[in-house]
Parts: sequence; structure tokens; C-alpha cells
Amino acid sequence: MIKIGMIIGDRYEVLEKIGTGGMSDVYKAKDHKLNRNVAIKVLKQEFSENANFVSKFRVEAQAAAGLMHPNIVNVYDVGEENGIYYIVMELVEGITLKQYIEKKARLSVKEAVSIAIQVSMGIEAAHKNHIIHRDIKPQNIIISKEGKVKVTDFGIAKAATSNTITSNVMGSVHYTSPEQARGGYSDEKSDIYSLGITMFEMLTGRVPFNGETTVAIAIKHIQEPLPSPREYISEIPVSVEQIVFKCCQKSPDRRYQSMGNLIADLKQSLINPDEDFVKIVNPNEEASTRMITDKDMVQIKKQSDRRDSMEEELRLKKNKNVRPIYEEEEEDEEEEDEDIDDMEDEDDEEEEYDSKMERITTVLAIAAALLIGFIVLFLVGKTLGILPFGGSEGEETQEESGKVEMPKVVGRQIEEVKAELLGLGLTPEITYKEDSQYDEGLVLECNVGIGQMVDSGTEIILTVNSGTSGIEVPDIVGKSTAEAVANLEGKGFTVNKTESYDAQVAKGNVISQTPEGGTKAPSGSAVTIRISQGPEDNKIRVPNLVGVSEMDAMATLTEAGLKVGSVSEVNNDDASLTGLVCYQSYSVGSYVDSGTAIDLKVSLGPKQSTYSYSGSIQAPTAEEDPEYRDGLSVTVTVDTADGIQLLNTNTTSFPISVNYTGIKSGTGTITFTYTVTTDSQTVTNPDTGEVTTTEGTSTQKTLTREIQFTPES
Repeated sequence: MIKIGMIIGDRYEVLEKIGTGGMSDVYKAKDHKLNRNVAIKVLKQEFSENANFVSKFRVEAQAAAGLMHPNIVNVYDVGEENGIYYIVMELVEGITLKQYIEKKARLSVKEAVSIAIQVSMGIEAAHKNHIIHRDIKPQNIIISKEGKVKVTDFGIAKAATSNTITSNVMGSVHYTSPEQARGGYSDEKSDIYSLGITMFEMLTGRVPFNGETTVAIAIKHIQEPLPSPREYISEIPVSVEQIVFKCCQKSPDRRYQSMGNLIADLKQSLINPDEDFVKIVNPNEEASTRMITDKDMVQIKKQSDRRDSMEEELRLKKNKNVRPIYEEEEEDEEEEDEDIDDMEDEDDEEEEYDSKMERITTVLAIAAALLIGFIVLFLVGKTLGILPFGGSEGEETQEESGKVEMPKVVGRQIEEVKAELLGLGLTPEITYKEDSQYDEGLVLECNVGIGQMVDSGTEIILTVNSGTSGIEVPDIVGKSTAEAVANLEGKGFTVNKTESYDAQVAKGNVISQTPEGGTKAPSGSAVTIRISQGPEDNKIRVPNLVGVSEMDAMATLTEAGLKVGSVSEVNNDDASLTGLVCYQSYSVGSYVDSGTAIDLKVSLGPKQSTYSYSGSIQAPTAEEDPEYRDGLSVTVTVDTADGIQLLNTNTTSFPISVNYTGIKSGTGTITFTYTVTTDSQTVTNPDTGEVTTTEGTSTQKTLTREIQFTPES
């Protein structure tokens, strides 16, 4: 039984459970010998008790441990301890391909093919080492934060035998090859089939076969033809469609015979996506018996009749040169000549019929060509506005598309304005100006008027009041990035970096800054510096990540060819960004090199006010309870208004010294709980002299005292 904190193999400390599957559980652990985090896959108990399965598991796990490839989650160690069978492997920080597809609905063709190439390269390395995966599916493919695609769970599925396999163990039947569904022999081409189904899901966002039960889905894999991915997404190129078809052929012999062949076609599809170069060949087609269709029968009969007629005609013509001996032979010859004439007439009629059909076909083709020409001319004329109808309206629609209306910004607080502009797809650029007549942070000017239609992504320059407490912004234009950042941060400013091409400014130096040097801006405000990337080159435009989750930001950066840098958590005044990205180290729209790491900050929400409670707690007073007496045993508790208990103690002496900081609530209560006991009383009746004794009583009392905590600065 695995428990958090236990040590496995005298070196791996189990930290937390991070996943579970049909046959195993996965834990995050720390390797104390090499001082690194690893993932440990532990075989479930029901399989650990099967000697046959454990034996095969060991063999396959040891084989998988010999695989080292950039596109495989590498296995470091294999072992057994107290009946626990485990595999130690590389810990990959990222998300599964299944999660990635679900977040994006479906992938672009280029991205899907690129991922398929990396997966194929990992599987190819395994196949060369005689390891068959047998459970290729998006859940077993991981996309790391660096954008690397890695295949995991090698060697586990192959260890399963017929008496241990269940639907849970084998994973999802949606990706199972027909031969696996039949329970028959499977080899490397079974992995190719499963990868084809995975490609289908990447391209369309859905699996090709679905059903109410696993048996129903398995039968569809065996019997039903694969639907075309272009039925769902029409823009999928024909080459990619054909690659999926070839991977998912029912017969293994008709699929790609190796991962190398598949990789070659995938790379070719990136270069010539619309070229139909994929060939699906049946190796038994040439030797097989082919059914003759009705059309074939008619054609064969027609050719046979004509050949027999020609032979007969030649024979009769030859006989004309022989002089007849009997009258009957002459009559027979005349009859044969008449037959030949009749046959020639039939041939002439057939030729006349063919000639008519050819003329009709020609006329129809010319009519179709003219019709298509008129349609093309109409569409071109309408688009260019040459025709007197429809052109101007189309132009107006085209002019208005992709534009947004500029809202009112002057006179409003900058944080509110920034949020609205970003929501409209506009990019605010902020400069500051000192003005004592207005409140600090108020927008004084804007370069775009209210109601003006502007393109999405337009830079909106806002002039904001810095107030009288502004700090002079240093002039860092022309300086290196490192020097500029040091100067600005030294003055208390935060730095936003954006990049653009400039042939006049050396690469890495600052082209411009906002706000400009010499102007004043509030302490802690952001200064945007534009860094030169030298002459224009192929760069990647930085996407907008603010307002999305960390996982979505990672997926967006990976798709764009960028990486996730450091990720930290900070407080942010905008409550709507809580749990979302509130800062990115490169500005939206700037251009960076492929593979650039973008640092992110995730919002913890607005910073909460905190309070302290320091001093002493005095005993209940006579005003609070006249029956309280010093020396009583009292339980004292201190609770905040939000339900946090600061103190719970029992004492017979007061005062109690307390000192608490970081309290999130401004008020609380002190509760005293104690028991008051009265003495027994003896009364003598003066008339009779009778003595009466009344026993003492014990009463539990609870006393509550409201308190106010002191705000912390």
C-alpha cells in the first residue's frame, strides 16, 4: 500500500498522487540520490497478485527502461519492494493531448501533423527496440510546458494477457485496432492504426466510432468504414485525409508498414498538403479473383460479337474467290453475302449512334462552360463593383468588418479604461502628465475620439494624470535592455517589454519608451520599452495571455511556438482576474524569436487587509458576572469573525498574554467557560430548634466578550 511520505527503494520519497489508470497509479516523488523529482508508476494490487502478469510486466518494463528518446517519457528505474511493483520515470510538467484537444475543440492541420510527427518518431524508436505500445491514445501523449510532445506508458499494455485483460485495463476502446478488438495477434501496425484514430480526433475534435457499449464500438472498428475527416472539417487537405485513411485500414497489410514510411508522408503533407501522393495498395489485389460487373459483361459481349462478325466477314470474302460447284453452294453464298450486308448496316447504325452521342456531349460541354463563365464574370463584377447591383453594399460591409467603436475614456480611471479597451481587442499605451486639478490616475487625453471606428488591435494612446507625487522617468532610449531595465526598476517602475524590427537601432537596444524620459509617472507604474530586433526577420507575434488560465496560456504559447518561462502568484486589485494570468513579460503584439520563454504571473486576487491582536486578556469582571471568583478553572477561546480560532486554553490565573498577526477579519470574540459552585447552607428554626441543611449547587456559565483587532499597515 502506497502512502504519502513513504520511501521506496531507499531513495524515492512519495510526495503526492498525480494520476491513475486501468492498471496502475502514478505518484510524484523525489529522488534523494540525484536530487530531482520523478514520476513513479505503481502496479495495482489485483495485477501484483498474478504471477504470470508480473513476470511479463518485469520483462516489458525492463525493455522500456532501455528506451531513450526525446519524444518518449524516459524510464529511469524498475523495481519491486514488499509486493509493490513500480517503474520510475521522467516527470513531465504539462497536459495530455486529450486535455489539449478538449481546450481547443480541435487542432489546426499544421499543429496536428506536427504533433503526429513527434509521436511517430517516439513510437518508431520503440518499434526498433521491439517494443509495441498497444495503447496509443491522446491520454498517453503529453505536451510539456516547453512544447515537446512525449509518449508515455510504453511496455505496460503488452504485458497484459488474455486472462487479465478487461475493458478498464486496455484503456479506451475508441482507439483499438480491429485485430486487437478481435483478440487476435497485434504488432507494430496496431500502433499505426491507433495513431490514425488519434490524428482523426486532433483534426476533427471527435473520435470516428462511438457507441453505448465498448462491444458496440469494437464491432464498428471491425466492420464499419472509417468516415472521412473532411466530412466534419472541409478544409483538411486531401493528403492528410489520405494519411489518416491509410493508417486506419482494416487489414494491417494495407496500412503503413513502418513508422518511417508514415513520417515521410506526414512531412510531405506539410510541404504539399493538397497533393494526392498517398498510395493505398492491396498486396493481394493482383492475384485475387475480381467480380465482373454488369457493365463489364455488356462490354465483353459487345467486343466478342464484333470480333466474331469480322472473322466471319473475312472468311466469306475469301470464299468469294473460289468458284462454286453446285447451285446450292451459290445460293448459300448469296445468303451469306446478305448477312454480311446486314451486319455492315448494323455497324453503320452503331457508328451513327456514337456520332450523335458525341455531338450531344460536345454541345452540353460548351453550354456548361458558358454557364460557368457567366457565373465567374458575375462574381468578379459584383466584388469589384463593376456591375450596377450589390457592389457598394458589399464594400460597406467589408469596410466595417473587423472594426470596433471607441468608447468614452477621458475623465475615467485608467484601470477601468484599460480593462474595457483590452476587452474590445484594443491595445492601450499609457503616458503620464502631472496635473494638480484632477485626481491621480484619471485619463486626461486620448488620441482617438469617442465613437470613432478603429481596427481591432489598434494602439490607443492615453495620457493619464500622474498626480503631484509622480517620479521622473529616466530616459533609456538607445541603452541596452539590461541597462534600461536596471535603471527603471531602480526608480521603482515595473517594465513591460515589447519588440519590433528596426534596421537603425542595434539589436537588443531600446528603440522607444512609454512614458517618455523626463516625464513623471506614479511609483510602481509600468514603463513599456520597445526593444530592437534588428532588421526584419521571421519572428513570432506574442499573443494576449492576460485573463486566461495558466493551462490555456501554456496551450496558446505552445501552439505559437513559444515557451512558458517562470510562473509566479501575485496579488492583483482586479478581482475578475483571480486565478487567471494578470501579467506577461512580453507585451501583446510584440515580435520574439521562436522558443522565447514568456514569464507569467497568476493573480491571487486583491490583497486582503490584515489585523493584529496583541496585549492581555483580563478575567471576567464583577459587572460581567458577580458570581465569578478568582481561582476558578476557566476555558478561554478567541475566535475571529470568519471562524478562525486563535486561542483555546484552560487557566486558573489571569491575565493571559496574546500576540497574533496576519488576522484576516477585523473583529472577534473572547469566550469564557467556567463552573460556579455555591456553598451548602444550614438553617435552624428558632421555634422548634429544627436544623435544615441545603446542599450547594454547581452552574456552568459562558461569558462572551466582543473585541476589535488592530489594522496592520
